[in-house]
Amino acid sequence: MNIRTADKISKELERLVFTGELQNGERLDEIKLATLFGVSRTPVREAIQKLATSGLVRQEPRRGAFVHQPGPMELIEMFEFMAEIEATCGRLAAKRISEEALAELELANEKCQRSLDQGDADQYYLENEHFHHIIYKSAGNEFLEREALKLHRRLKPFRRIQLHLRGRMKQSMDEHREIVKALTDADSTRAADTLRDHVAIQGEKFNHLMTSLKDKSI
Repeated sequence: MNIRTADKISKELERLVFTGELQNGERLDEIKLATLFGVSRTPVREAIQKLATSGLVRQEPRRGAFVHQPGPMELIEMFEFMAEIEATCGRLAAKRISEEALAELELANEKCQRSLDQGDADQYYLENEHFHHIIYKSAGNEFLEREALKLHRRLKPFRRIQLHLRGRMKQSMDEHREIVKALTDADSTRAADTLRDHVAIQGEKFNHLMTSLKDKSI
């Protein structure tokens, strides 16, 4: 299976959902999609599974896969909960993070900056994802880490696409530096607050991006 092909298809399907070209409740026909993308059904099936993991697709036994576009309130609630989970991770990590993990965060930030300089939002997201995963791990609570990773996967397409908003990558980079400084200073309150604000902003920015994308699709 060509994972990279499946990734490309899943990103394109995300875009079609966000722009409204694939409607909420619409059935995803594997054969038609395979023809559209010029591939076999295998990478299409893998792409649909990726979207199901993030909640953009609902799979029903013997009926198939259907687009599920969360409503504004559901998104707001998910981002609100994610912000609190990340704040808790930051608060605990400020007390427990190792020097090695701090060095990993600095390296992740360097890679994020490189992606920002290149204007590559998708690569920035990959480095950004690693940055957050280090913090989850550094909280030193395996249950919390599992829950953070689970919701992170659920919100992945939304967190990634908001980085395409003009100026958002630079803003995110500035917030990353504040987060690392708070963790380095072992300031648990500031680490929690900066992470909470960092994630909460994403939900707000996403709503703006949704409007922008739909306007462009008209």
